[in-house]
Amino acid sequence: MAQVQPRPGNPPSPSARRILVVEDDPTIGDAIAARLKAEGFAVRTAGDGPSAVAAAEEWGPDLLVLDVMLPGYDGLEVCRRVQARRPVPVLMLTARDDETDMLVGLGVGADDYMTKPFSMRELAARTHVLLRRVERASASAAHRDRAVLRLGELEIDHSQRRVRVAGADVHLTPTEFDLLVCLACRPRAVLSREQLLVEVWDWADASGTRTVDSHIKALRRKIGAERIRTVHGVGYALEPEAA
Repeated sequence: MAQVQPRPGNPPSPSARRILVVEDDPTIGDAIAARLKAEGFAVRTAGDGPSAVAAAEEWGPDLLVLDVMLPGYDGLEVCRRVQARRPVPVLMLTARDDETDMLVGLGVGADDYMTKPFSMRELAARTHVLLRRVERASASAAHRDRAVLRLGELEIDHSQRRVRVAGADVHLTPTEFDLLVCLACRPRAVLSREQLLVEVWDWADASGTRTVDSHIKALRRKIGAERIRTVHGVGYALEPEAA
């Protein structure tokens, strides 16, 4: 099993956000770690599945940059195991631009994905966006009323970031939760993909509409396809169940 090591160099600030980079190619892993360290993050690396899970449990990272193809067990299994212990944002890296792979990744807990090859600048930008979104959601929850939002059998607890359907807990990633809340706060209202990108992802352009569609598909599988209506050419709406 590959040993997990912190990046050498000047120590990060004690308050720096922690990022675990999981990549079996040392050249790519080192490049990602170097860029993220330059952005002010505390970074550790792991080169296989078991090492990644052990590091996540021991170090408690704020975000994972996770390759799909890993020795030991793959990134999807790493994501399942890490998310089973606590919700943590995951930026998944895949070598193929395959929607099936992306949907599987989103289904097991990834929040975003990038296809190789990618620019380090974009990876750093997406990392900042994911962390900023989680921080904003946490701050918002701290000031919300503790009342649970109920839409038929769908229950959303803002303060605990928990979702139930017909009384059963449903595990959502941080991004899926934020997407659901965005839709649920305006039931029946049609929100465009571009609007969702701004409000949920903090993206100011429309380049990520496929990301919205993929997350909607993953969310439908978890809360029920009938709860999210597609308005073709426009966007999506959350439909409260009939009384």
